Amino acid sequence: MAIQSTGCKLALSHKQDWLILVLLGAIEGVLNIIEPFHRYIGKDMMADLMFPFKEDTIPMWAVPIYSIVIPIFIFVAFYLVRKDIYDLHHAILGLMFASLITGVITDSIKDAVGRPRPNFFLRCFPDKIPVFDVDTGDVLCSGDAKVIKEGYKSFPSGHTSWSFAGLGFLTWYLSGKVRVFDRRGHIAKLCISLFPLLIASLVGVSRVDDYWHHWTDVFAGGLIGLTVSTICYLLLFPFPTLSKGWAPHAFFHMLGENGCSYQRENLNPHDPRSGDMSMEMEMDDVESGIISK
Repeated sequence: MAIQSTGCKLALSHKQDWLILVLLGAIEGVLNIIEPFHRYIGKDMMADLMFPFKEDTIPMWAVPIYSIVIPIFIFVAFYLVRKDIYDLHHAILGLMFASLITGVITDSIKDAVGRPRPNFFLRCFPDKIPVFDVDTGDVLCSGDAKVIKEGYKSFPSGHTSWSFAGLGFLTWYLSGKVRVFDRRGHIAKLCISLFPLLIASLVGVSRVDDYWHHWTDVFAGGLIGLTVSTICYLLLFPFPTLSKGWAPHAFFHMLGENGCSYQRENLNPHDPRSGDMSMEMEMDDVESGIISK
């Protein structure tokens, strides 16, 4: 049976990418199962690891909801307005790549470094009675094995890296869609675009406030997530500062293959406003259905 849907054809043309996503997901699962490196923790190192052990303000199950699910809802909302399947497909693909690549990098470093969390003492000694090996001086934990395992995963912060990966990608996406850099000085557009980064930053702050991470863990996690999300976005979309920053590269490639021209003969190429005027006319054509996708 021939596949008629443009969306299905587009997804099939990127089947290798989707298969890599599955592989990344499997690697991420393995990284969460294996035991992290148990870094040496002597008695004189406990002073910085005796913070309260309490529940997360933001549980781990909530991270994919606000960093992946909510951005996808926003992508779908733009699709319902623009009817641009290229934009929807590439936005979801880029978001998933940003999230999973960040997850693999973060958890690989976590397992390799084995840095203890600020609340490690109470994880290791829930009865508050410290015990150390008489020969090595290393801790001899008496707590729950799973709780202790997580205690060696402080660096970098997974909550923060995942947040900046998903919400960082969303910031780039919104910047292009609302045309923040159209040189018209609409501060409201900038606020809309930066709002996801504010949420990601507050998530990072909560990790320090909950004593699950050192501030350096959060800083490193945010840097990893934002870097990966930026790379993934720019692989699929133009810079938001460009006149064609509102649609993915694939959309313009499709138009080029179909012989569509975006230049208007009546626009003066020496007029600095020509790029903005052309961009407005392009988007008007898309919205009115003159240019089909």
